[in-house]
This record gives sequence, C-alpha cells and structure tokens, in this order.
Amino acid sequence: MTEPSKPRREQILDSASRLFSERGYHATSMRDLAGELGMQGGSLYAHISGKEELLIEIVNQASAQFDTALFYLRDDPRPAADKLREAMHRHIRVVADNMDSATVFFHEWKHLSPDAYARVTSWRDTIDQFYRDLVTQGIEQGQFRADLDPKMTANLILSAVNWAYTWYRPGGQMTPRDVADQYADMLLGGLLVPQRGEGS
Repeated sequence: MTEPSKPRREQILDSASRLFSERGYHATSMRDLAGELGMQGGSLYAHISGKEELLIEIVNQASAQFDTALFYLRDDPRPAADKLREAMHRHIRVVADNMDSATVFFHEWKHLSPDAYARVTSWRDTIDQFYRDLVTQGIEQGQFRADLDPKMTANLILSAVNWAYTWYRPGGQMTPRDVADQYADMLLGGLLVPQRGEGS
C-alpha cells in the first residue's frame, strides 16, 4: 500500500518498484500501476511520461544509494581488509533496506533503452573498479596475497553482495552485518597473506 503522506511522485515510484520487483518490468502495465495507486490510468501521465521514466529513476536512485554508502571509503585510512568488510556491510545494507528497488536495479535494468543502459553499464564499471582498488590496496599493504587477480577477486566479491537480493529477507535471523561478516570471513580466508606457521 502507498503512504498517503508521501508526495504523489514518490508514491508512484514506490509502487512501481514493488510491481516491477514482483512481476517484472514488462509484465507490469500502466493500468496495473494506476490500480495499485487507486488512480485512473490517464491520471498517471500528469506525473510521468511513461513506464521507462520510472525504471530509469528507480535505477538512478539505487545507484546513488550505493555511491553514498561506498565511495567515502576510498579515502578511509583503515587497512584494506577492514575497509572491504565495511564495504560489504554497507553494500548489503543498501540491498536489505531497499529490497524492491534493489531487485529492479539488479534484474530489470536490462530493459532500459540504449542510452540509459549505457549509463548503468558505466556505473557498474565504477563499482567494479572500487572493489578492484580495494583488493589492489590490500596487496600493496601486504595484507592480501600478491598472486591475487584484482579483477577476478572483485567479481567474486560483487557476486556475493549483489546477489543478496535473491535470498535475503529483512527481519530474519541474520542482520546485514551478520551476512557481511560471514561473507567477509570466508573471502578474507582466501585473500589474506598466511601468517607464519599457518599451513605448515
């Protein structure tokens, strides 16, 4: 249900996020969206130009949330392993706090028109580079193994945190911090330079 206290456009975005997440972008019609909002179909066009405008805005808002959560860590003075753990927590927290829009962002973005699609692809490259830089920093600090491939390692990290939207359910036994810590513990076990005496 929409929240009457919210501005109408925000109500429309919330409903679109929920319907696109549950049914998929192509399977959701403007009539479906109008019905969810208790509006006449034609009334929606007083607020939006069409369905793709909503998809673009949902995707843009989601990318901005990830930017806000992650990019301040670039200049954080903590060691790379600690920064990676915190980045994973913040990444999963964005997903957990915005399950509908996260599902749309990760699953429905492929339906964007070419220009909007290219912008998302460029943004994904930026996030990928963020995690590569963290891995490279860890190698340079002597925390992470020198034989790691930063690109492959970043792909593994992103596969873990991005796909949380497919199975994580807010309100369950595990908090986003719990999930991030377990993922980080498993990943760091393979990334960290073994301490002297380990494995002997």
